[in-house]
Amino acid sequence: MSDVSIDAKYKKVANVLNKAGMVPYPVNDTLMDILKLTIKEDELDFIMAFRRKVSQTMEELKKSIKLSEEEILKKADSLAKNGVIFNQPNSQGVMVYRILPIMRQFEYIFMKELDNSEKTKKLAALNHKLHNEIGKSFQSNYDSFVSMMKNVPPMDRTVPVVKNKDGENIQINVNKDLEVPMEQIIPAQKIEEIIEKCDEIAVGHCFCRQQREVIGEPCKQVDYSFESCFTLGKSARHTSNHGFSRLVSKEEALEILKKCEEAGLVHKAYHLHSDTQKEEVAICNCCSCCCPNSRNVSFIPTNNATNFLAEINQELCIGCGTCVEKCHMGAIELNDDDKAERIEEYCIGCGVCAYFCPENAISLTSGKRIVNVIPARQN
Repeated sequence: MSDVSIDAKYKKVANVLNKAGMVPYPVNDTLMDILKLTIKEDELDFIMAFRRKVSQTMEELKKSIKLSEEEILKKADSLAKNGVIFNQPNSQGVMVYRILPIMRQFEYIFMKELDNSEKTKKLAALNHKLHNEIGKSFQSNYDSFVSMMKNVPPMDRTVPVVKNKDGENIQINVNKDLEVPMEQIIPAQKIEEIIEKCDEIAVGHCFCRQQREVIGEPCKQVDYSFESCFTLGKSARHTSNHGFSRLVSKEEALEILKKCEEAGLVHKAYHLHSDTQKEEVAICNCCSCCCPNSRNVSFIPTNNATNFLAEINQELCIGCGTCVEKCHMGAIELNDDDKAERIEEYCIGCGVCAYFCPENAISLTSGKRIVNVIPARQN
């Protein structure tokens, strides 16, 4: 088969994978190079079997593609190990094969311990290049992208720190009058509640920090090898089965999460189908220098669901600037009186500022909100 025909097939496969995600990726040369590293040519026809239905049982797959059950299992396992297919039984115990969104292959591959292989180096460089290209496209269509993203469901949900560095409870105020642009009910308010209700928990490395390490931009908050990316339930079984993560006990998970808080990382919960009324499927612990959902690194608009807003007691504030330094979103600055002030539209209510405040001058006020994380317009 000619290179032209192969390229045409990869483009068709990219369009199939795009159907599995919320926001489609541009089908350009950089994306083609990424897919060629993670999907073999003899796997293309198998993925095309999902073009009409992104999730199928074994019996459905047999009808979609003329392969034996043994051949289907072999290809599905190979693609699952590259983050292209999710293969787990449904609630009735029936094995389901589901195509994953584009770039999940990058995320899963970089959850593993770095191996310094040429494939890893190429994937890191290509992902960085693709994000820059998408960022440029966003900037050239700034207003239309920003307007469109206001109608997109939140990508993640901030789960706040509820105790400060001394182990004391952070003050939480109830404010029913806070503007509520979101009608969904936010489930677990504490990271411990999420962990407690999960029977299976797996942890891997942060794919953002590992990718940044490979391209020569190491994290400023924690070492790239620090495990902090959790998958839960079926996702935990999937990632651990295919070597992306390792299963841990609830006790070890909580110990790791405590270390994340000590490092100033922000707890972010991810929900099934990005619906905060559904169960949590993952927990990220994000830094401000590598996470593309932080204002410092974002290249396209994203939405974050939160149930809290930081409040600063000006009388107690001594203007030390600790909260300014630690804020994940750059949402705090010192005013002319050298007192900390919070910028409401940027605050995701993570509680990191309250955790580190030496004067306990920061509390959290509850009230469901959506925070639009929008990159600055570039000239």
